[in-house]
Amino acid sequence: MARYILKRFILMVVTVLIIATLTFFLMNLLPGSPLNEERSTNETVQRNLEAHFNLDEPLVVQYVLYLKSIATFDFGPSIKQPTETVNSLLGRGFPISAELGIWTILVAVVSGITLGVFAALKHNGIIDYIAMTIAVLGISIPNFVLATMLIQELAVNRGFFPAATWSTPSHMVLPILALATGPMAIIARLTRSSMLETLTQDYIKTARAKGLSPVKVVVKHALKNALMPVVTILGTLMAGILTGTFVIEKIFAIPGMGKYFVQSINQRDYPVIMGTTVFYSAFLVFMLFLVDIAYGLLDPRIKLHEKGGG
Repeated sequence: MARYILKRFILMVVTVLIIATLTFFLMNLLPGSPLNEERSTNETVQRNLEAHFNLDEPLVVQYVLYLKSIATFDFGPSIKQPTETVNSLLGRGFPISAELGIWTILVAVVSGITLGVFAALKHNGIIDYIAMTIAVLGISIPNFVLATMLIQELAVNRGFFPAATWSTPSHMVLPILALATGPMAIIARLTRSSMLETLTQDYIKTARAKGLSPVKVVVKHALKNALMPVVTILGTLMAGILTGTFVIEKIFAIPGMGKYFVQSINQRDYPVIMGTTVFYSAFLVFMLFLVDIAYGLLDPRIKLHEKGGG
């Protein structure tokens, strides 16, 4: 298991390095300079600005300095907000985005597994049809469209929830629903199909023949194995949720990282764009790393394979 974790960790580091490299060179392929709007008739001021942001250095030197900033977790100052550093923007915006993402994942996983289990237990019944209808709608409607519908119906027309910002639990309901519905639908469909297959296995029939209660059969014997495919796709779902928060944050005026990331793209604020991209990529890759470990713990065959192949 230790060797399995070490391999995944090395892969994680290499992946982040590749993403950082691609981000740097793609940003430098863009025509013009992030200081175009700050161009002054005073050439001395222009040169000082370029020197301050290391834009006067050769590309190789800029790349080395960029890697150093990643290694020391110091992404430098923002070009468009001179009084701010990229680290301070991350420190202010990421906790809000992380809170939104965590609550979204919890709601999606709990509701999706619950719907999937009940749909499998009531296969071809009314509960199954209702659950799968909800799942199909959840997959079909993009989160930004759903967010607009929720604001219109539940905030504007009904006044049940506030439409914007992120300060009280009531402010969190609509953005979490908009983000969680899609992943919840995917988890529900996957859990249902996996549960249907698991419930036909011989060990489930044996457990029932022993007189175990239906709840114990489902929770203790069937659910653990049925959740393996769900654990497998959690990493992908996290990616969708984390990237989706940028759009939802913009719609609901949530002061998370989405606000700064969108602004940095519009303003061509290279340090903020690259710092945010690398930070989120590293965070996402780390989450995938944890999912790999969880998968290895849940499935002993992975550990056996590593031992046999090592």
